[in-house]
Amino acid sequence: MSVRTTEEAEPGAEDGRAGAAARKREQHGWYFYDFACSVYSTSVLTVFLGPYLTAVAKAAADSEGYVHPLGIPVRAGSYFAYTVSVSVIVAVLIMPLVGAVADRTGRKKPLLAVTAYTGAAATAGMFFLDGDRYLLGGLLLVVANAALAVSMVLYNAFLPQISTPDERDTVSSRGWAFGYTSGALVLLLNLVLYQGHDSFGLSEGEAVRICLASAGLWWGAFALIPLRRLRDRAVVREPGAGPAVSGWRQLVATLKDMRRYPLTLSFLLAYLIYNDGVQTVISQASVYGSEELELEQSTLIVAVLLVQVLAVVGALGMGRLARVYGAKRTILGSVAAWGLTLAAGYFLPARTPVWFFALAAMIGLVLGGSQALSRSLFSHLVPAGKEAEYFSAYEMSDRGLSWVGPLVFGLTYQVTGSYRDAIISLVFFFALGFVLLARVPVRRAVRAAGNPVPERI
Repeated sequence: MSVRTTEEAEPGAEDGRAGAAARKREQHGWYFYDFACSVYSTSVLTVFLGPYLTAVAKAAADSEGYVHPLGIPVRAGSYFAYTVSVSVIVAVLIMPLVGAVADRTGRKKPLLAVTAYTGAAATAGMFFLDGDRYLLGGLLLVVANAALAVSMVLYNAFLPQISTPDERDTVSSRGWAFGYTSGALVLLLNLVLYQGHDSFGLSEGEAVRICLASAGLWWGAFALIPLRRLRDRAVVREPGAGPAVSGWRQLVATLKDMRRYPLTLSFLLAYLIYNDGVQTVISQASVYGSEELELEQSTLIVAVLLVQVLAVVGALGMGRLARVYGAKRTILGSVAAWGLTLAAGYFLPARTPVWFFALAAMIGLVLGGSQALSRSLFSHLVPAGKEAEYFSAYEMSDRGLSWVGPLVFGLTYQVTGSYRDAIISLVFFFALGFVLLARVPVRRAVRAAGNPVPERI
């Protein structure tokens, strides 16, 4: 059953300057959710939590190096990775249901508030992660990671409602740019605290816990801006069961309904594959740098900061390219650039930070743009009134199904014993994703979804 909002056909349906001003106000508020939550991904997941939670787990381990959550023996060194996997499973189970409820009730903003502050509170609670409290750390990570994923479904679902078709590439790119800006800013502040913890009268562990908690406080503080400026749209729906029951029914209907839009599914498949490569590079680049290139931890952290800064430039620059060449061609160019970057990474000499920084710069320039434009292009392929449901599928492909790349990376290393071979194996994902995306007739896909076709796409 299709559920339509009263203003979905034209996000700027109001007349004149007042309508345009209202739309801009919502867009500016929307940008700030990326600004709020991206510090979690950068400072918590990418830099600090993995090593710290592993150290806490090792402090709680038995003589053989195992911890026993729920009575299950787990190597302390694997605890963080397994906990991330559990958080992904939890998110995958929740995302479609929340998306269906949001579309049926039209109450995206209250759901965004609940998920945002659940994640922010769990992140702030990481301040209490010390000693051997590995179970607390695992629980907080699962809650924060799952809450972030679900909140992004709701956040992304606003995009078609607050921007006209011709604006979406720019709006999406600016959102990513805001996110990378905050990630770089907070990471820089965290690094100052971490590197100078002695001068602040703090132990290394206390500095890390403050860095973790500060990400939660930042997330919660800046989430107020989108929650004040975004507004829900009324929906026209048939009378029936309550939202929760309808949500489950709508979830089943959504899975069936997506088969009516095979071109939308074709794009999702292409995105799933090349994004799997992107996510694997993000998660494994530090391993490649430390194990294969023998680089210091400080070098790797500076490289992460460089990626954040240049991702802002890349997101905005590729947004401009999309206005000239269309989103599809620009994404294809970025996917090709990803493949070339990995090929260059294969030949990097060991113990040479400058070349690793060059690789980080290349990743940063294509990272933000490829993600921003993929989101905006998908927004054109979503049937009206089903934004949250379809973006839950998009977010699942972004977060819930990005496990094949790490598996290929790990198996390649296991067979060859070379991280160089492992990193070059990821080129396959970009090559296949490029071919599949090139075959998607996006203009026909937009029309098939019942949406107006932008002049450039």
